[in-house]
Order: sequence, then C-alpha cells, then structure tokens
Amino acid sequence: MASAPNPDDALFDQFLDDRGHEVTEPDWETSYNKKQCPECGALHDQSADDCTVCGWDPFA
Repeated sequence: MASAPNPDDALFDQFLDDRGHEVTEPDWETSYNKKQCPECGALHDQSADDCTVCGWDPFA
C-alpha cells in the first residue's frame, strides 16, 4: 500500500508500518554503482529490470 496525500491515509500507513506491514513500493537497493535485489541481495548492472538469481521484479 503506497502513501497518499490524504492525512487519513498517512495515519493508516503509519498504523500498518507500526505493525510490520510494507507501506512503500518495493524497489532496488543500491550498493556502490550496482543495483541490489532486496529479496536475495544479488548485485546487478544498472540496466537490470529483474533479478536473474531469484526472479524478483519490482513491477510484479
């Protein structure tokens, strides 16, 4: 669930976050000049669209 500009939504996002739920869209992490998969930690070139190790895709 992504945050929205509505203050009630921000309060709801905080409620979910406090209970361990993801409230932001998953995205690549970075390590030096490489993309790092948030699922398995594999490193990829900046041009990578999905993880070739575990198959994670930020748009799936």
